[in-house]
Amino acid sequence: MTAHAFTLPERLEAHEPPEARGLARDEVRMLVTERASGRVRDLLARDLPDVLAPGDLLVVNTSATLPASLEAARADGTTVELHVSTPLAGAEQHRLIELRRDGARFRGGRAGERLALAGGGVATLRAPWVGARRLWVADLELPERLEAYLARHGRPIRYRHIRGEWPLAAYQTVYATEPGSAEMPSAGRPLSERVITRLVARGIAVAPIVLHAGVSSLERGETPGPERFRVAEPTARLVRATRDGGGRVVAVGTTVVRALETAADLGGGEVDAAEGWTRLIVTPERGVRAVDGLLTGWHEPESSHLQLLRGVGGARLVARAYREALERGHLWHEFGDVHLIVP
Repeated sequence: MTAHAFTLPERLEAHEPPEARGLARDEVRMLVTERASGRVRDLLARDLPDVLAPGDLLVVNTSATLPASLEAARADGTTVELHVSTPLAGAEQHRLIELRRDGARFRGGRAGERLALAGGGVATLRAPWVGARRLWVADLELPERLEAYLARHGRPIRYRHIRGEWPLAAYQTVYATEPGSAEMPSAGRPLSERVITRLVARGIAVAPIVLHAGVSSLERGETPGPERFRVAEPTARLVRATRDGGGRVVAVGTTVVRALETAADLGGGEVDAAEGWTRLIVTPERGVRAVDGLLTGWHEPESSHLQLLRGVGGARLVARAYREALERGHLWHEFGDVHLIVP
């Protein structure tokens, strides 16, 4: 079995937050794989400070999740879910959006179609987006600014594997500060206040970046679209100092890898302060230059995220980790378990 070729059984899907299963957010399982030794350990997310070492740096994404799912009515009276994703051309209301019905991609949209939204809002479909046919370029005509409108009328994006309705707070990391992600950068969900406190007390620095994630329901062969990011100078300086001092830079989530590696590209191989839009796709062929380790969730078969994982950990290690996760019963998706790759 490779990390790309496996079947995910329904019993390994996390259908609700760990809190609903009687666990604290930092009590989900964490499979630790070590590149150099090949060692595999089955721990809990709260054990992260014990796995890392003083002098290491953990980089987190402080983008907060928007309630980005809206109910939209078509002219024939039927309804679809409209998922608001990335802005285009610098305009907050000129957006990539996704249409879904009954938990699956909705294929019936037409260019020029106007969809009625709550409170007198309208979404006009302009054209399918060339990067992924399931996404549309759309114009949103809203009675107020988008963030306020979503707070009033939206709800968190959820997929078929989720059972029940959960509040927006269930889709936030504890350190989220800047709203902008269509879906939660979920690798950091298990990092509780007590875990972060223990990390700092142990001499492990924690630094922020911002990358506003788009919708994550990528289909086979699709890659992430352009996303807004910011790596501030204090974080860039910490990354450089950590590498110079022999410490390890561990990214929390694929969004952090994308932001730091983009900053490294712009800095000629060294992470400098940077912001804007990234289209970077991290592959095994490209590899990584800014990141030594990665804390991430478990990704779907054929997901493009698996290419990024192979770029960090190597194909053999990632394949073994996925085999172990399936055999040991780790849970998938945003409310599931996590995987830590260390050198």
